Amino acid sequence: MSVETYTPRAFHRQAHDALGNPQIRGNFRKAMDGLMAKRRDVFSDWDLETLRELGANIRLRALAKLPNLLEQLEANCEANGIRVHWAEDGEEACRIIRELCESHGAKSVIKGKSMVSEEMHLNAHLEAAGIEALESDLGEYLVQLNEQTPSHIIMPAIHLNTDEISDIMHEKTGTERTRDVDYMTAAARAQLRERFMNADVGVSGVNFAVAETGTLCLVENEGNGRMTTTVPPVHIAVTGIEKVVEHLRDVPPLYALLTRSATGQHVTTYFNMISGPRKAGQHDGPREVHLVLVDSGRSRIYQDNELLDTLRCIRCGACMNHCPVYTRVGGHSYGTTYPGPIGSILMPHMLGLEETKDLPTASSLCGACGEVCPVKIPIPDLLVRLRREAVGEGRGNVPGAGVKRTKKEVAAWKTWQWLATHPSAWRGSLLMAGKLRALTPSRLGPWTQYRTALKPAKRSLHALVKAHRREGEDES
Repeated sequence: MSVETYTPRAFHRQAHDALGNPQIRGNFRKAMDGLMAKRRDVFSDWDLETLRELGANIRLRALAKLPNLLEQLEANCEANGIRVHWAEDGEEACRIIRELCESHGAKSVIKGKSMVSEEMHLNAHLEAAGIEALESDLGEYLVQLNEQTPSHIIMPAIHLNTDEISDIMHEKTGTERTRDVDYMTAAARAQLRERFMNADVGVSGVNFAVAETGTLCLVENEGNGRMTTTVPPVHIAVTGIEKVVEHLRDVPPLYALLTRSATGQHVTTYFNMISGPRKAGQHDGPREVHLVLVDSGRSRIYQDNELLDTLRCIRCGACMNHCPVYTRVGGHSYGTTYPGPIGSILMPHMLGLEETKDLPTASSLCGACGEVCPVKIPIPDLLVRLRREAVGEGRGNVPGAGVKRTKKEVAAWKTWQWLATHPSAWRGSLLMAGKLRALTPSRLGPWTQYRTALKPAKRSLHALVKAHRREGEDES
């Protein structure tokens, strides 16, 4: 299969290509419809809004205390025997992990699912140092075999159908071409099992890091996370600094929201709680556990009272599953680690707004993402905020903000803004537009490239309603 390189700067071209690919559209439409239905059904007996409010408050409380909680997490992890490392950015995090691997003479790393490691491009960094890094999540494994990046934060290979997966496994691992899903799953499991047993280091992500107890919580369905964190002699967990929660009791509500929002499950198959390395007398588990806490622009986001809400995210993917843009163009079109609505408000802080200026416009602003977010992130509001900054009208701290539009465009929007806030002038302009409708140009820039130019009506809706009421009064 041909492998493409995607970039956020080419979002429009990539989205156009995806819209012209019926296979991609069919794969995503079928998958998203199923996920939306499962989420709706699994929450049917719950007071969803109360649970969302609880989840949002837990995340807000943790963020309000973030600096202190991170210090508490470090102290309790160290007391449990987990060594904590701090990384200002992905490059430093990769260096820390590489040095840990090299200090143990590691030649192979087995990885559980971790979006932060994708964000850091950890696999490429380790391979450049001569250390093999193999993904163990089935979706991630398939994507890695096909030399692609994940197209969804929960289901990395959701863009592939059964036939495409069969072709990939046949070409890369020698399995038979088949539509038998059980056969392909068993083959992948057999291929990975030996790698688990021989890996020198296991790397995983973290869903929730509990400051109160120094516990790392990992949510998964396949058992690969448990194998990754217990079989190799060294376990390295890597996570963003925002994943910390204050109390152990904060985890169950977030867990309930995460599993139901992500895959429509009441619970996942495995919930791992890691509180330290193997102790004397224990027969399994790693001899060393390390935690790498990554910033990568999160501190900058934390300083903004509005954009701070971005850090509430628990990486469930619900906003993607319900987004009419994402479900039609797929994750690769965005060209970023985090696609969809959450990626459109998160990636500008990591890559700079100049690099990602098209992503905040990759939305219909229908509000579905905000309505389904389990921790009530106001995604539509933040998209509008970033759109303002992209045209130089924002006040934020996003790197690269301040991309200027033409003077005519800025003048047109300021005129519209003034009219929209002065009712008398607005009514007068509508009346004048109706009288001069014949002069409306047939071409209005990019808007009319695929659309027919709109002409003002001869009479406004308000005028028609008034006329209708007068006619009714005359008849009575």
